[in-house]
Amino acid sequence: MTDLTKLSLSAARKGMEDKDFTAVELTGAYIDAIETANPKLNAYVSVTPEQALEMARASDAKLAAGNAGPLEGIPLGIKDLFATKGVHTQAASHILDGFKPEYESTVTANLWRDGAVMLGKLNMDEFAMGSSNETSYYGPVISPFRAEGSNANLVPGGSSGGSASAVAAWLCAGATATDTGGSIRQPAAFTGTVGIKPTYGRCSRWGTVAFASSLDQAGPIARTVEDAALMMTSMSGYDAKDSTSVELAVPDFAAAVERGVKGLVIGVPREYRMDGMPAEIEKLWQQGLDWLRAEGATVKDISLPHTKYALPAYYIVAPAEASSNLARYDGVKFGLRVSGKDITDMYELTRAAGFGREVKRRIMIGTYVLSAGYFDAYYVQAQKVRTLIKKDFEDAFNAGVDAILTPATPSAAFGIGDEAMAADPVKMYLNDVFTVTVNMAGLPGIAVPAGKDGQGLPLGLQLIGKPFDEETLFAAARVIERSADMDFSPKRWW
Repeated sequence: MTDLTKLSLSAARKGMEDKDFTAVELTGAYIDAIETANPKLNAYVSVTPEQALEMARASDAKLAAGNAGPLEGIPLGIKDLFATKGVHTQAASHILDGFKPEYESTVTANLWRDGAVMLGKLNMDEFAMGSSNETSYYGPVISPFRAEGSNANLVPGGSSGGSASAVAAWLCAGATATDTGGSIRQPAAFTGTVGIKPTYGRCSRWGTVAFASSLDQAGPIARTVEDAALMMTSMSGYDAKDSTSVELAVPDFAAAVERGVKGLVIGVPREYRMDGMPAEIEKLWQQGLDWLRAEGATVKDISLPHTKYALPAYYIVAPAEASSNLARYDGVKFGLRVSGKDITDMYELTRAAGFGREVKRRIMIGTYVLSAGYFDAYYVQAQKVRTLIKKDFEDAFNAGVDAILTPATPSAAFGIGDEAMAADPVKMYLNDVFTVTVNMAGLPGIAVPAGKDGQGLPLGLQLIGKPFDEETLFAAARVIERSADMDFSPKRWW
């Protein structure tokens, strides 16, 4: 029998429907793979084999009865940011030690409704704050990729590094992830996987641990464009429990995948051609445009003039919202508690022990920009910039552009413990330079693997779409995926 873990999500679904194997066999293959690989990759912080097999048995019964759901029997990994009833949900932070919620997030509930199987909870940057998955309380996630001729460990990107690493290393058929400034698209680009950040409001945020509420959005990481579309159809939908959820019908995203790009206008923002951009990134970008043009799309130069302000504005808005959201973690109702001489002392000791360095840094930045003397100078100003960024995109779309093509990251994956990144947090923040604009404007964006660098490491391209037009992104991403026609599987070393 083929190694079941190497099948795409759509192929695994067909295999179960054709009775080539059962959901229990498929789930068992993934559990075995996790047991072998996780000690080296650290992608999972909690594995739930008994629950997974129980869910798989229920899926086999539904498949036999002919009433299978769209994701029946498909084993998924769940980012540790999504609440899963009775199962470890700690946002990879010490401050949520031992927390097991009594409720299910809407996104995961939607997946279980459609028949998916939970393999466990995936590692991530603490509270989704990071671009390398090195800020987790449970230690860094290791990428399954290595540069040619090297055995040095590389980062999988962040904050959804566990999701990307697990999907790339065949430790789940797909994974949930979240994106606040690039946390789906950057790790997908680093690991040769496909990741989409939907339009803000497409997926419910209810039951997902908040980082920056006006920016956070759930989405899938998968091995193919079609797999990502299948997952996103299940994850999406209106939720009355989330006031930012938009009441729109969910399209069949998978049906749009093979639609093609004939007649589409693809925008190329001149501001994304940055000083010092590696030649291989520039070359890949041009190659992507050539592929889309060859399939019938028209390429048009556009301007997004406020792009240069996006990163600084993002690093005011996101920490400000984080400072507000993380005020609830005080050791009183749940998670870690460090005793003190009085309640104020207990708050301070709990937060000092419970939060990691990067989270503390962002809370302090956020508290500072929200303080009385600086609120107008920083936070209000950043929100004005955000409005201008959003208008830049609106102007481009109103001028006839259907989607925008950009690089996904400024480079391929870098090493774990990279000294330059560790010494200067701003260098790490620059990893999000191509992705944060999408969150600031609330738009959908997809990262699709498109090539490799000189060391054989994956490189991705990003497509940005109109609000709630993820279908066009899936269609264009599929053209790039098909045109690249490369094997993005890592060479197994674990």
